[in-house]
Amino acid sequence: MVKNSELFNLEIAILKKLFEEVAYPQEILSKIHDYILELGNNLDDDYTEIKKNIWVHKTAVISESALVIGPAIIMENVCIRHNAYLRENVIIGPSSVVGNSSEVKNSILLNHVEIPHFNYVGDSILGNGVHLGAGVILSNLRLDKKNIRIGNIDTNLRKIGAFIGDNSEIGCNSVICPGTIIYPNTIISPLALIKGIVDKNNKDIRVERL
Repeated sequence: MVKNSELFNLEIAILKKLFEEVAYPQEILSKIHDYILELGNNLDDDYTEIKKNIWVHKTAVISESALVIGPAIIMENVCIRHNAYLRENVIIGPSSVVGNSSEVKNSILLNHVEIPHFNYVGDSILGNGVHLGAGVILSNLRLDKKNIRIGNIDTNLRKIGAFIGDNSEIGCNSVICPGTIIYPNTIISPLALIKGIVDKNNKDIRVERL
């Protein structure tokens, strides 16, 4: 199994407790909701609770056309653009961008993450500096609705998206299948279909991962 420490350099101090409570990224997903509520009620005065259980840093910019449903925390210098949809249990880290018609659900974006155009991010964690090209989809549910496996391990979860390591780049219109793990500093070419665990030694991948 791939550990959190292999994927993410945790630079956001207020998230350290969440990431250190468990060893593996899939274990974080069920904790996001409660952690947001715990953290939100203890944030400093730079944050405002704009609606129930939605905390936004004073430097964040949210388009009037965006829809945010709590619980959610939006950190400093974040930009939430036109028609973005944040759908419960979402933490958007510093200097990140959620762009036009992109949807995020039960997920964490760390520092400087960009999902700028027509992206879906469900039940996922995106590391520092991750960029999704236009139209990239992080699928979180198998077509047969069975539990998602990571490697040979049954996670006992039906919904897991992807865990993408720091400074990885996903090319336009790629589909990342449920339960995929991508090591840091990986480049995925446009139009790729990716499954399984993408090893850190692979740099440019166009083949389906089984």
